[in-house]
Amino acid sequence: MFRFRAVVLLALVLLLAPEAWSQAAGVAQPPRRKLTRKERRELKHQKAVTEARQQMRELTEKERELSESYFVEGVKFALLEDYTKALERLLAAYRINPNNAAINYKIAETNLLTGNLKDATNFANTAIQLDGKNAYYYLLLAQIYASQKQFDAAAQVYTTLIKNVPDSGYYLFNLADLYLAQNKLDEALTTLNEAEKQFGALDEVSFKRQQIYLRQNKLDQALKEGESLIAANPDEVRYVLAQAEMYAANNRLPDAIRVANQALQQDPGNAQAHMILADVYRQQNNPVESQRYLKQAFESPGLDIDQKVRILVDFIKQLPNPTLEKNALELAAITTRVHPKEAKAYAVAGDIQALTEHRKEARDNYLQALRFDSSKFQLWQQVVSIDAELGQTDSLLVHTDRALELFPNQAVFWYFNGAAQLLNKNATKGVKALEYGRKLAADNPELQAQFDTQLGDAYHELKDFVKSDAAYEAALAFDANNAQVLNNYSYYLSLRGEKLDKAKAMASKLVKQFPDNDTYLDTYAWVLYKQKDYAGARTQLEKALRTTKDGTVTEHYGDVLYQLGDIVGAHAQWQQAKRQGGASKLIDRKIKDRKLYE
Repeated sequence: MFRFRAVVLLALVLLLAPEAWSQAAGVAQPPRRKLTRKERRELKHQKAVTEARQQMRELTEKERELSESYFVEGVKFALLEDYTKALERLLAAYRINPNNAAINYKIAETNLLTGNLKDATNFANTAIQLDGKNAYYYLLLAQIYASQKQFDAAAQVYTTLIKNVPDSGYYLFNLADLYLAQNKLDEALTTLNEAEKQFGALDEVSFKRQQIYLRQNKLDQALKEGESLIAANPDEVRYVLAQAEMYAANNRLPDAIRVANQALQQDPGNAQAHMILADVYRQQNNPVESQRYLKQAFESPGLDIDQKVRILVDFIKQLPNPTLEKNALELAAITTRVHPKEAKAYAVAGDIQALTEHRKEARDNYLQALRFDSSKFQLWQQVVSIDAELGQTDSLLVHTDRALELFPNQAVFWYFNGAAQLLNKNATKGVKALEYGRKLAADNPELQAQFDTQLGDAYHELKDFVKSDAAYEAALAFDANNAQVLNNYSYYLSLRGEKLDKAKAMASKLVKQFPDNDTYLDTYAWVLYKQKDYAGARTQLEKALRTTKDGTVTEHYGDVLYQLGDIVGAHAQWQQAKRQGGASKLIDRKIKDRKLYE
């Protein structure tokens, strides 16, 4: 009995102190190196875990219930994203039961969510040490390392997971992705090949391997892998399309056409195949075939609206261009027909039509877009701008009223509304809209000058000449070459017979800038007429009459001839003015009495 105890005691000594025994036996020991701070910290942590295990004791029923209660509350607060309270409860559970792997795991996860990566790492490591068979613990630790860009450490965690946890080979794919993220392509290939050994031939493995070959510039191997995918999956058109795109991207255009047509044999309406062919023929400088396949792609609802819009926007960037206009308009029309309830389809079609001088059609498409989404400020702005360009006052009033219901603080709509009121012979409402809009444009001097221009016209209509002149002066203070102001201001001064020298200076300046503009020549002539410079007025009007058919200009010429004593000539011009239209209310009396009335 005594000898048995001695043998047991000796075995324990050998087990617990191998280093001391080897030293006693005279075995040479390797020199110890100094541990790094990180190694000392990890060693300290492992020692604490070991001590905790050694001190492990059976919890009482009350302690177990209390620990579980804290844990459940901690999980609840974590779900509510109240991480401060979550950690408070989880740490309370930990103090009672520090050797519970689930508690350590949850504390690690919560620390990760709050950005405390140091504690997250330590608690995740502890969870694994306490339960090395739970895959979720490894996954959390790998995520923690990856978030710190410690990819080698994360890869090692996956390697250990696959080794220690039964039936965890599918995590080889995660490991391969991690290697790919680090551009460790050879390691990724090795890992994928290992996965293929475990699970057999898999499309996912082949596809990823193909991507790796491409990144390694091993095109032939990538293409070979693609052909293998197609052979193994003859009914999967996506692999055929991927192969066609690969050929196209690497300037193997005949092969790209061949494989894309193979895809169309399987799926005749495939939009992606048509897009590949359109791009290949474009690269081959064959615009007819390229457009044919592009139109077929656009005819397919399988090509989503956003992709179509992106293509049309590329056309817009190149417009106006006569060689592209027909194709762009055709594609826009197809888009609105195939996607009749998509606001963006009508909006992009409107943009193309506006750039190709199809303004009425553009406005119709903008209005269609607004039927489906009335919140787009830019579309309303386009609509009212086209109304103004087309001179359709009634439409301009209707559309600005609707736009102002949605955007009451947008000065531009008040501007167009005020202009429409003026054109509609309602100067009072025009002034009200323009004055209100001008206040909204306080931070936009250019827009304020446009308001001043319109206000000058509006106040003139109301015969409030002081405010009219002040508005014109304000507009000229911003832009001394404002053609509309120079013309209207000088003309209205001539009608009033006031400040004729100022009016002459403005009108003269204008015709120097625009020597062939019949309207500006007529204004200058009328200022000279008011100054009784009939010869000078005649010269300017004869220049204007070379291009104009405006009855007002012709009537003015007749008035000048009358002042110069040419009664017959004046009468003939007055008759011509009446035929042309646009003459004054006095034209009939002038013709009847062969006499000038002013």
